[in-house]
Amino acid sequence: MSSWQFTKKWNTLGRWNKIFLSLTSVWTLLILASPLMIGSGETGDLSGSVGIYDNKEVIQKMNPLSKLAYYSGDVNCHQLSHRSYEYNGNQMPFCARDLGVFAGLTFGFVFSLGRRIELTLPLIILALTPIGLDGTIQLFTDYESTNIRRVVTGLIAGAVTGIALKIIADSLDKKY
Repeated sequence: MSSWQFTKKWNTLGRWNKIFLSLTSVWTLLILASPLMIGSGETGDLSGSVGIYDNKEVIQKMNPLSKLAYYSGDVNCHQLSHRSYEYNGNQMPFCARDLGVFAGLTFGFVFSLGRRIELTLPLIILALTPIGLDGTIQLFTDYESTNIRRVVTGLIAGAVTGIALKIIADSLDKKY
């Protein structure tokens, strides 16, 4: 798609579509870029607990954008090192499953641009079943999911949520 085509499509979007598309895209890019925006090997092992600011000493030294992504990940994700991807010598701010959810959110929203998609309850349940089964079986048994499986189940759940977000944005654009 050329920049002219993108501009033309952008101009047809309503205010809420632009806001949600910008937020999901920028957030996903920030998560993906954060390990590159800090020095190599700066994070170490970020394994911790959800709801606790475990890695304050490491995060406080980061630039503001990386600090935002890593702080959000630290408080909202377990960040177990064996369940997270690493590049540039740095662990990502969120685990593989959360990465899949955020990427899927953006993908689902972008996929539904210019399309009229109806989500039904059976379709939503079907899309959320893989992530639910993978996480629940892992919680109650000795089964350990792979990072690829975590990303894929997160992508599916995130994509359906992104489509739902697009439906909400369309509804808000019609209302306001």
